[in-house]
Amino acid sequence: MSSAASAVQTPKTFKPRIFSGIQPSGGLTLGNYLGALKRFVEKQDEGIETIYCMVDMHAITVWQDPAKLRQQTREGAAAFIAAGIDPKRSILFNQSQVGAHAELGWIFNCVARMGWMSRMTQWKDKTAGKNAEAESLGLFAYPALMAADILVYHATMVPVGEDQKQHLELTRDIAIKFNHDYGVDFFPVVEPLIEGVATKVMSLRDGTKKMSKSDPSDQSRINLTDDADMIAAKIRKAKTDPEPLPDSVEGLKDRPEAKNLMNIYSALSDQPVADVVAEYAGTQFGTFKPRLAELAVAKLSPITTEMNRLMADPAEIDRILGDGADRADALARPIIEQVYEITGMIRSRRK
Repeated sequence: MSSAASAVQTPKTFKPRIFSGIQPSGGLTLGNYLGALKRFVEKQDEGIETIYCMVDMHAITVWQDPAKLRQQTREGAAAFIAAGIDPKRSILFNQSQVGAHAELGWIFNCVARMGWMSRMTQWKDKTAGKNAEAESLGLFAYPALMAADILVYHATMVPVGEDQKQHLELTRDIAIKFNHDYGVDFFPVVEPLIEGVATKVMSLRDGTKKMSKSDPSDQSRINLTDDADMIAAKIRKAKTDPEPLPDSVEGLKDRPEAKNLMNIYSALSDQPVADVVAEYAGTQFGTFKPRLAELAVAKLSPITTEMNRLMADPAEIDRILGDGADRADALARPIIEQVYEITGMIRSRRK
């Protein structure tokens, strides 16, 4: 162990702390709400410190219109607040306001291996059949920044979907390698939080595909900005099969559209899927869909209304994000300073 590393009081245990970030690329959907925002709100009541971030630095791995990026960052923050995130109980901010993210991201660029990055599924998917050499270096390296987002707070848990597990595994690999390389027990090995029946909400037009804001068809998703009439209409037009709803969960196995709608109902109503199946066994979709539409409107319309109110006052959103950034920086700055000590950086002018 180096003398610099040995001088640092490295923690052996870590305070339970949740971190999660959402890229402000606009168009948050029902999938974002059920798979992320609803769970984030519930975590506020569990006595665990929660940190939520608009990862605007990740967004620019592909070119963004500056005015649109600002708008989408505010819209993402408004969605968090409207869904129930209390900026006084959780820390809510945008990534670029806390410089420690980028600072630790560079150090992790030097810890992570090229082979690790090249095997990332999202990189391979985005460059498949394309000229990878034309992509930005940031797009290739951003998983190291994602690891920094988490570890700069010594977060111990990250809510993730199945499609994000690989990035969290990379974060764990980076933490382990850093600790090993410098002979310290400094970064926690983060645990995934994968919960709930509707953590992966599927398209309303194709139950085998994830609901996505990038789908060309607006009918494939429910946007958090949709009004009550749009929500109801999209559910009525959702693709289904001709059979009545089954009398067991197993009966949904080979019926992706039916399974998706039942999962959505389950998540919105906070009931187990088995209970929903029992309630609607043998029911035709012509009866079930209006019930689901009524439930979705009741749950989502208040969120849309509050988002619209918040977006009418962007200065207030900016104030909330700035306050959150100050609180986030107060947690991150001591950690990044310890990283500099561990890695042998001279920091005398800061003392």
